[in-house]
Amino acid sequence: MKRKILILTASFGEGHNSAARGVRDGLARIAPEGTEIELRDLFAEAYGRLNELVRRSYLALVNSAPWAWGVVYRWLDRKTDYDKEFRRLVRLKDHFAPLLDRFRPDVVVCSFPAYPNVLEEILGPDRRCKCVVVVTDSITLNASWYRNSADFFLVANEQSASVLREVGVGPEKIRIFGFPVSPKFADFTKDRQLPSRNSSRRVLYMINAATRGAPELVRLLADLGVDLTVTIGRGDKIRPAIEAVIDGHPAKIVGWTDELPRMLHESHLLVGKAGGATVQETIAAGCPMIINHVVAGQEEGNARLIVETNSGVIALSPKDVVVQVQRAFADDAKQWREWAGNISKLSRPRAALDIAEFLLSL
Repeated sequence: MKRKILILTASFGEGHNSAARGVRDGLARIAPEGTEIELRDLFAEAYGRLNELVRRSYLALVNSAPWAWGVVYRWLDRKTDYDKEFRRLVRLKDHFAPLLDRFRPDVVVCSFPAYPNVLEEILGPDRRCKCVVVVTDSITLNASWYRNSADFFLVANEQSASVLREVGVGPEKIRIFGFPVSPKFADFTKDRQLPSRNSSRRVLYMINAATRGAPELVRLLADLGVDLTVTIGRGDKIRPAIEAVIDGHPAKIVGWTDELPRMLHESHLLVGKAGGATVQETIAAGCPMIINHVVAGQEEGNARLIVETNSGVIALSPKDVVVQVQRAFADDAKQWREWAGNISKLSRPRAALDIAEFLLSL
């Protein structure tokens, strides 16, 4: 039977976009011919420049004053009624409603918590399509994710499923598939070479928007003699500072790339922030992680997942990161082997494909 699946994302965070793209790419691989798939960012479409201003303000807030975002996050989590706020999103509904009428989806997949509520505002509780929420955070799940009448909530791990059950979400609505990272992660099946004194110890440092201290950390990592790769994304402004501190060391600097699945599978350690997509991609690759930045609120749960499963560690200063890298590889990489064994138990690189099969079955 021909299926129509609408996937909704928002540009406010890496996790939302990564999950939405993963679901789309998983469907693109296995969906039968004739399946119609649309991926839309309705906030960007409806609010244009205002959406971009809000996005930039959000990123500035979480990176320069994460405690302030924590206050906002906890306020949202305490709310028991979101209807008043969602009724104000008139422009969003003016874009959403015609799309529903034109496309007439069988399933609406939401990777941002506002959409299920707005969908109900438009269609009412007896909507003609299934609503599936892909929760992009772990453990610390804001109430905005689950205080709605979605048909299913897809979570990345048992820890998050337990949280939903505790707040009263029916077990029949909860599905544990893993995070829908790119299906490319499922293509890498060869085990990485173990680090030792006689082989390279490959460290991947992903510099995020919070760049304070990044040049110092690159310098310290380069001095360790590890095989270092530094990703700067589209942050070209920081490239000269990174190039200056490398100063002849055999380190690689990478700008924006779509080769992250391969790079993570080739690395022994990831150093980076506790973002939803970053943490879940390193889990999918079975690559232990040293977390050097945690945004209050949603990222706290991601960090807890790594620490509580002993799949890595939190180290918030450059010197602490270096200490943990040395510890990981010391004594024939004893600590690294322990982390690697634990994170492999969480790894679900086929999550996007499994989710695609589930959506097609609805």
